[in-house]
Amino acid sequence: MARIAGIDIPREKRAIISLTYVYGIGPTTSGKILEQAQIDPSTRVKDLTEDEVTRIRQVIENNFQVEGDLRRNINMNMKRLMDIGCYRGLRHRRGLPARGQRTHTNARTRKGPRKTVGSGKK
Repeated sequence: MARIAGIDIPREKRAIISLTYVYGIGPTTSGKILEQAQIDPSTRVKDLTEDEVTRIRQVIENNFQVEGDLRRNINMNMKRLMDIGCYRGLRHRRGLPARGQRTHTNARTRKGPRKTVGSGKK
């Protein structure tokens, strides 16, 4: 298994798909990385030479923020919003949608399972 950014990427898949297993790299970014490293996207990871894997690692380290650094950055941004008390920060603090979605119905992913409130037995 090739190890990139601290993640073991699958050997049997094509390089363009395998790179998406790293947090912060999607299909488009994966294609750009392989283009900069001058590697054919359809090549299987098991067929990559050590030199090619090293080139991929260098491109990712120099040009992209992935895994731990990216997660830390995202969490710091949310913490900053909460600390300054802006609208988006308050929505994050309360566990509600932060981008204007309706909450009268739906939003169950963000709000969690329903808490039934109603008449108890009299």
